[in-house]
Amino acid sequence: MTRAYDRLDSLRDQAKERLAAVRAAGSHGSPTQRTERDSFATMYEDRLMQLRAVEDRLVFGRLDDVHGKRRYIGRIGLSSAEHEPILTDWRAEAARPFYEATPSHHGDIVMRRHITLHFREVTGIEDEVLDVHSDQVGKAQDAGTLTGEGALLASLNSKRTGKMTDIVATIQAEQDRIIRAPLDRVVIVQGGPGTGKTAVALHRAAYLLYTHRRRLQNSGVLVIGPSTGFLHYIDQVLPSLGETGVVSRTIADLIPGFVASHEDGPRTAMLKGDWRMRHTIENAVAARERIPSHLPVISLNGFKVPMLRDDFNQAIADAKRTRQPHNKARETFVRDMLATLRDRYVEQLDYQPNQAELYDILTQLRMNDQVRITLNKAWLPMTGPWLIDQLFAKPQQLKRFAPWLSDDDVNALTRPKGSPLTRSDIPLLDEALELLGPDPKQAARQAAKDAKRAEEEQFAKDTLAQAGIGSGIVTSQMLLDNINGGSDELIAQHAAADREWTYGHIVVDEAQELTAMDWRMLIRRCPSRSFTIVGDVAQTSALGGTRSWAKTMDRLFGPEHWDLNELTIDYRNPQEVSDLASRFAEHEGLYVSTVKAVRHVDDSVRRIRVADETALNARVAEETLALAEEYVGDDGTGRIAVIAASQHVAALRDTVTDRLRESLPRDRFTRLSEQNAWDRQIMVCTTEEVKGLEFDAVIVVQPGEIEQSSPARLVAAADLYVAMTRPTQRLLIVRTEDDERQLTI
Repeated sequence: MTRAYDRLDSLRDQAKERLAAVRAAGSHGSPTQRTERDSFATMYEDRLMQLRAVEDRLVFGRLDDVHGKRRYIGRIGLSSAEHEPILTDWRAEAARPFYEATPSHHGDIVMRRHITLHFREVTGIEDEVLDVHSDQVGKAQDAGTLTGEGALLASLNSKRTGKMTDIVATIQAEQDRIIRAPLDRVVIVQGGPGTGKTAVALHRAAYLLYTHRRRLQNSGVLVIGPSTGFLHYIDQVLPSLGETGVVSRTIADLIPGFVASHEDGPRTAMLKGDWRMRHTIENAVAARERIPSHLPVISLNGFKVPMLRDDFNQAIADAKRTRQPHNKARETFVRDMLATLRDRYVEQLDYQPNQAELYDILTQLRMNDQVRITLNKAWLPMTGPWLIDQLFAKPQQLKRFAPWLSDDDVNALTRPKGSPLTRSDIPLLDEALELLGPDPKQAARQAAKDAKRAEEEQFAKDTLAQAGIGSGIVTSQMLLDNINGGSDELIAQHAAADREWTYGHIVVDEAQELTAMDWRMLIRRCPSRSFTIVGDVAQTSALGGTRSWAKTMDRLFGPEHWDLNELTIDYRNPQEVSDLASRFAEHEGLYVSTVKAVRHVDDSVRRIRVADETALNARVAEETLALAEEYVGDDGTGRIAVIAASQHVAALRDTVTDRLRESLPRDRFTRLSEQNAWDRQIMVCTTEEVKGLEFDAVIVVQPGEIEQSSPARLVAAADLYVAMTRPTQRLLIVRTEDDERQLTI
């Protein structure tokens, strides 16, 4: 350990010294010298950030081979000043046996050691002897370090912190095989609650960035999560593995400049997610490319210039042949129409005007109100938000553009003009933006930025050429990014700000909830179709979501281009919780892939019955207080969730808050009540809000009412399955006698 940390300190000192030297040079010198200094300063800053991120638990494993050699495994690779290996990066091929070696298939590895660190302090050592004939058996036994899955169990029994921790030290063999799967395949990770799907997907992203750095460094990786709370929960995993600059988004905020803060009802969301909605958007755009019913005759300088039907037919055809988006193709349409009108005007003159006069005629036509209004009626310039707003505000128009909708469907989709965007609108807005192209005003601003960027890149190339450093170590693109403050994070900022950015790989969590239009939106952002798709069809709550991977993936990628990997071991839930939830889900007709849980926890399931709803909230508050005393620490560790039907959340939250205020010391209550919504140690919420998260203890309130408030039976079963499988230590089911008669759990 000491040697690895000494080398880490040495590398940090080197980076600090070099950074200080660069900064000490100040802003003096030629432009070439200044840009070169900026470039190297950013490189040293990035290196320092990476070296700082791996401080905690830098080393976590060791492999001993038959030749007596030892290989330490850690978060990053380290070599001595003489280039001798000190630490092997966990993603390297040489580290694979640490995760995959077994007593029957161990190659030349005789022992695997798990090392537990708290920053630089060794807190535990556990040895797994893989070759029973090795003398390592006796040594480990004498040292008292011989064990099996202790490191894994220790991590499972620790209190939750509101942040997912990496599993780099405890990756299991079935997980490691998925992590190291090829980049050019669509990898599906199906697994029940607690099987480590999310952790596997994030570690796979880190592995791909390490293994395919050259291919992914300029395109990046996108992580899609179900909620902003979930993204906060996982946001430390990749930095702790030495990777920064990954873009994390939900579907609701995937389009730059738009954030959908509202939700549609389940049926409305299902209708908007139907694949046929792409044709609805196409029809809505095509309807604005037409020949107006009234074609005026333009008066210009005493001459009559008629606008003819054939003119429009030809101009529309020419514009469509460009295969450009609507707003861009409109430029061709307008140019053709104005040229035709100009020529018709010139035909009436008794002389041939010069170029200046021809330009003046075009300007007069362009500024003519009748011409402008008629051309707009024929080919209307539009923005995506305006199109979506118009579509759902006018039921007759919606029915015309989507003839497959029933009257009830149209009524469900119709809303007042000016309504806020919903999460289900975002894929439709993306479709509209793809067909329309940028707003003409925005396009003009972007063109100016692109021109400035081109000038800057040329300057960077010239600078490198003058300095004679265009050797490939520093490229013009690297220099340009560094001039602008560039790094991996800058690339991520560019990607997040560009709707048309295409990523090298996309990770999708809770993927079973995505609709056909959601998928269309994501595939547009990854033409290579390199995806890691994580989900559990037993947890599908969206009416338009996936209940069969084959049905969804065959349509999206083709049957030959995706692989299904199934995780079967529940690492999160105690055996008692896992068994209860699995029995319920199977009884309700859900597909349950979990085979077993790895640990037992005494008293991990409790059922509490009260006489009526009057006593219900008070009992929930009492139980929450008791769990808070047991699990919630003042150091920020420990998480409790109270999960109820949406109509009861507000009243329950008030009752629980009042009880905590009465019983806890003022400073402790104040600290808990002022925590961010996504990082609360005590949450009162719906099933939807806890997807992908885990807690030390969970109280499920009135499961019968949760079922009754769901839009469909399978959705209700999935929601309750989600709720019951959140805890790592204890599950309480609190309900009235009437609720118990409604639903048996």
